[in-house]
Amino acid sequence: MNSTVKDLIKAEKKAELLFKEIERRDILIPGNSEEKINSMIFDLAFEMFGIRHYWHKRIVRCGENTLYPYNEDPVNLTLKDDDILFLDFGPIFEKWEADFGRTYVIGNDPYKIKLRKDIEKAWHEGSEYFKSKSKISGAELYSFSQDLAIKYGWDFGGEIAGHIIGQYPHEKLEKEDKSNYIHPENQTDMYGLNKKGEKKNWILEMHFVDRQKKIGGFFEQLMA
Repeated sequence: MNSTVKDLIKAEKKAELLFKEIERRDILIPGNSEEKINSMIFDLAFEMFGIRHYWHKRIVRCGENTLYPYNEDPVNLTLKDDDILFLDFGPIFEKWEADFGRTYVIGNDPYKIKLRKDIEKAWHEGSEYFKSKSKISGAELYSFSQDLAIKYGWDFGGEIAGHIIGQYPHEKLEKEDKSNYIHPENQTDMYGLNKKGEKKNWILEMHFVDRQKKIGGFFEQLMA
């Protein structure tokens, strides 16, 4: 394992600690809006790690907003009883990027709980599929992620299924250049090198949705 991967894993473990602390605090509770939850997490991250910088916009989505992919900016909703929400944060720890996403169910709705469990299981299947290959395109892994959604009885809600990550700022994620995304138009080998001649490191993200019931779930972390 090279030093870059070790540093990315360290950053992710800190993000995981942050998310575990979020669960312990009175943050993800009915009556709190998405904006309030976002602000409370921002303050908590500063309290725990002294960080105020994130490499992408901080996402908190609940209710029907969980249907929307990353690029959307839906109206601010308030968390309700028996609700579902997901968090997607990209904190920077000592110049190393993390990208961490989790889904939470408020209450005991079995269908929402199934969604939360399914996306985590699917993420691990997708990661194992990637690791089982010596060569794989972003388009192939995106297609496999779509198939996983169908396998579990959902639709795939994301325009991408992941992207590269690294030391901040990592290689620029230009929308026109799909080679740094797990995207249906990326025919390049994910095990290929970046423009600096370095191995690419990848985040895999699963976004499953049920558009009829207007709910979605999200799970994201480093494949390493």
